[in-house]
Formats: sequence, structure tokens, C-alpha cells
Amino acid sequence: MRIAVCMKQVPAASEGNMDTETGVLIRTGLEAVVNVYDLAALEAALRLKEAYGADIHVFTMGPEKAESVLREAFAMGADEGFLVCDTAFAGADVLATSYTLKQAIGSVGSYDLILCGKQTTDGDTAQVSGALAKWMDIAHVSWASEIADISQNTVKVRYNMDNRMICARVQMPCILSVEKDSFIPRMPSLKLKISGRKKEIHTLSLRDLTDCDEEHYGLKGSATRVCKIFPPERTKRQGLVSLGGEKAAEYILKILDSGAREVRI
Repeated sequence: MRIAVCMKQVPAASEGNMDTETGVLIRTGLEAVVNVYDLAALEAALRLKEAYGADIHVFTMGPEKAESVLREAFAMGADEGFLVCDTAFAGADVLATSYTLKQAIGSVGSYDLILCGKQTTDGDTAQVSGALAKWMDIAHVSWASEIADISQNTVKVRYNMDNRMICARVQMPCILSVEKDSFIPRMPSLKLKISGRKKEIHTLSLRDLTDCDEEHYGLKGSATRVCKIFPPERTKRQGLVSLGGEKAAEYILKILDSGAREVRI
């Protein structure tokens, strides 16, 4: 069985500035870490490898420094790493990112399972796995909390839908996005970490893909533009009022009445 895992490097902190011309987050100078949701996807793949045997290939899209994502994946047990790196890929939205990953994965070969994290901490769209499945025209399940019983080219998946847990048997190949809390990532192995430093990282650029048209990637291939980013409004510091019985009720009613009058005005 062959499993592909999509992982991403994200800023360690939520602070950042936006390029006003392109609407893209400026990542220069920001400390980068592996997206925690993607570590859960890798853990899910590693558990399947232990149970059924599998080759795990990790794909990460980003600049050269994103190699650290693949080194960390090696230290946890991944077999191969692919860095999808080209200036043509910069500034991609969900549409362009998913298309780039589809092209990159397809250039390497076919996979029985493709695993993704539920979302990323920098974009939070939770849409890449679904878009990737659409491009590849294969089945897709989101928010998987259990992956088991692989047999006869199918996999049993337990997942959350509208606050209900659903069990389904899905035809492979398929794409699953996994719940973070269900697949707590293991600690990297020192032995694998040392050996992983020597492992080859395969770099995939635009010329390695079947579709080499720059108009389909990065900013040029993106259907959306970010107009503005801003932090959420902070709640003002409030004083503590301690009242009891009727006085507390009168105090609350006074506040509610004041708010109602403001709305009517």
C-alpha cells in the first residue's frame, strides 16, 4: 500500500503583515513550524503502516526552508519526502494550492490513500483536501477520527458529520482529512532523526509537472484575493459586580433595557 501525506510549514505565531498589492501574508522573518493538524495526518499514516504495511511519501509545498518539514517527517517514520518548490507556486490560494498538489502527487505515481490535516493554522479554510479530491476525481471524507479495516481496496472510516458520528466503507484510492485529537503525533525517534538527515529530498518544480503553464499556479492561478487582514476585536476589560436576589435582577434588566433602546434608536 502507498500512502501520500500532505503537510505544510506555517508561521509559529499569528502575527504577520499583508502585502497590500498581492494580498499575501508576508512570511519573511517569521519563525516557521510544521502545521500541527498535518502531524496528525502523518501519525494516522504511520499507524496504518504498522498495521498493514505501507510506503509513506510526504509532500510539502513551500520555499526551500520547508525541507525541515520533511526532515521531521523522516524522524517520525516517513519513507520519502517531496518538496514542491518553485517561485511560480508563490501566493497560491486553495484552488491553486490543491491543483499544484494534484500535479505534484500525480507526477510521482498513484496512491491508495492520501491523508491531509483537517486545516492549517495560517489559512484555516479546511478546503484543500476537498479541492484536491475534486481535481483527482476520487472519494473524499473529512474529519476522520478512525481509519481501519483496509481490505479489498476499501477502507473503513469513522468521521464526524453534523454532530453525528458516521461509519462508512470508502473505495480506494481516496482522500481523508483527519481530526487532530484522534491521532496524537508520536515523538520523533533519535535513530530516525539521525538517519533522516542523510535521506534524499526530492524537489519538484514547475518543469517536473505535466501541466507547465504558469497561469495555473500561484497568484496567477488563484481565484481569490485577500483584501484585508486584521486581528479580531478585543473584549474591553470589565469590572466585577457582586449583587444578589432582586438587586442582581434589576441590574441585569437595566443593562438589557439599555441595549434594547440603543438598538431601537
